[in-house]
Amino acid sequence: MLRAWAPGTRLTAATAASGPRPTLRYQVEKYTTRQRRRLDVRPGLTGWAQIHGRATLPWDERIELDVWYVEHLSARVDLRILFRTPLALFGGTYRGEAGGWRQGGGRS
Repeated sequence: MLRAWAPGTRLTAATAASGPRPTLRYQVEKYTTRQRRRLDVRPGLTGWAQIHGRATLPWDERIELDVWYVEHLSARVDLRILFRTPLALFGGTYRGEAGGWRQGGGRS
């Protein structure tokens, strides 16, 4: 199977070009009701949070950016994401410590 950019994420027909990055079940179990809104759209290869800092942002901020994306979903926003992704990719926001929820329930 093809792999997307993040380790452990598989590219499937259910994956969009842009949208919130896929999450793991143990992460979703920790979401608030508002944060679960990010699950209302298909996951994407790149997203609003990725072009706004990705790993440099605290987990809650990344999720909030994904919720913003869901609330402002449009072709224009998707185009902005797709055009800005190479800048983020080669400009450094895709580098650094991954962050996020740890399997044991803590945060990194």
